[in-house]
Formats: sequence, C-alpha cells, structure tokens
Amino acid sequence: MFFVLSKLLVPLQSPGDLLLLLLMLGAICTWFAASRRPGIILVSVATAGLMLAVLLPVSSWLAAPLENRFPRPSTLSAHVDGIIVLGGAVDPDTSLHRGLPSLNADAERMTEFVRLAKIYPDARLVFSGGSGLLRARDDFSEVDVARLFFSQQGIDPARVVFEARSRNTYENVAFTKPLVKPAPGQIWLLVSSAQDVPRTVGIFRKLDWPVIAVPVAYKSDASHSYFLGDNLHQIDRSAHEWLGLLVYRITGKTDALFPAP
Repeated sequence: MFFVLSKLLVPLQSPGDLLLLLLMLGAICTWFAASRRPGIILVSVATAGLMLAVLLPVSSWLAAPLENRFPRPSTLSAHVDGIIVLGGAVDPDTSLHRGLPSLNADAERMTEFVRLAKIYPDARLVFSGGSGLLRARDDFSEVDVARLFFSQQGIDPARVVFEARSRNTYENVAFTKPLVKPAPGQIWLLVSSAQDVPRTVGIFRKLDWPVIAVPVAYKSDASHSYFLGDNLHQIDRSAHEWLGLLVYRITGKTDALFPAP
C-alpha cells in the first residue's frame, strides 16, 4: 500500500509539475470573466517560480545539503567483505531496444561499483534493483541490464548476487539482507548517488546492516545552468529526496529525519 500511494503521489513531489499545473489552471481561469483575477494570480505565481528556477541556483541549494551530508571516505579499508549498489542507474527499455546497456544520469553508481569490485576481488558483490513502476515489465529488468553491463566491464555476473523483487529503496535493503546474510563485524561498502545516501544509510541502520557509504553522481557542484529543463529536473530530484526523508521517518523506515555519519 505504501508503494502504491508513493507512486500515485509522484506528481505532488515535483515542483516542476506543480508549477506547470498552476500555469495551466491559471490560463484556463483567464478565459472566464468571473475567474480572470485568480487566473492572473496563478499565472503570475507559476511564472515567478519558473523564473526563480532559471535565474537562481535553487537546484544546487536543495542538492548540496544532501550531497555533503556523508563525505566520500578519504581512504578505504584494506579488507572489504562486500560491496552493494542499488538500482536506479540503468534504463531497461532503451537497453532492450538497442541491445546494449544504457545508463542514466546516475551512471557513476555502476562505474564506481565496477571500479571497487576490481580493487577488492574477494569481496562479495550485490546488485539490488527491481522496478519502481506501478506496472513493471517482466521481460527485461534492471537486473538484466546490470548483468550485461558487468559482463562488458570484465566482471563475471556469476560473482554478483542479484536481487530483482524490490520496488523502492526500503525493499532494496529489506529483500537483499536475507539473500546475503551479512555477519556482524563485516565491512560492507554502499555505492549510491550522493543525494540518496542519507535516506539509504538510514534504512540500512534501521534494518541493522552497518555500511560505509561511497557517494557518487554529485550534481550540486556543477556551474549554474540557465536552461529551464535542466534546473527543473534537478529541483524535482532533490525535492523528491527531501520529501522521501520525511515520509520514511514518519513511516518508521528510518530512525532519524536526516541521518548523519
């Protein structure tokens, strides 16, 4: 139920979609004399919001606190028992149509995982990624893309434990832990996008699986873009994560509102 509700509320998690909705409602209201004034107000508010998204580095302001919460480790242990990467960095549809693995804006998750896998050849490797869609396809999944990508990068897929049932980050951890059965005292590295790390580490802690975060895919350090689409995409991404922190805390899936190192 939590999964379905979270997906149905996705439009409300997107400031870009909300601004577009306000703009559309405002434009419709201006067609009628009785609602012309409220329509002008709605259009003005939406336009102001879009202008702020273009002129100010709002996307960086939202992303930076998330990305800076868990710094990258300056040094890693000489021994690592396992490395886990969560899904969300691959595009199954494009991969299926083109016949080669397609990665998205969080591609560094996959490339960093491969790099660490080669540094620690004896570590257990885990990829956890089902589908976050309400109606997921079952003929080609994130796991299929990951297998193909790892094989092309020189990582034997037989070395990787794949979890394919999860639909969100909480299920990534909850379904993966029984598969790998991490023992107390083991050292596990978590590779994830920097914005996701606070919430994801909070889930691992809640489920009693200590991990060392290795953040990647930073977005807040880029120079400010004056392209509306780029800025709205990053604002939506960060807003989704901030709301996720709140919802996961309220629903008891993490022990802290903003988990820290």
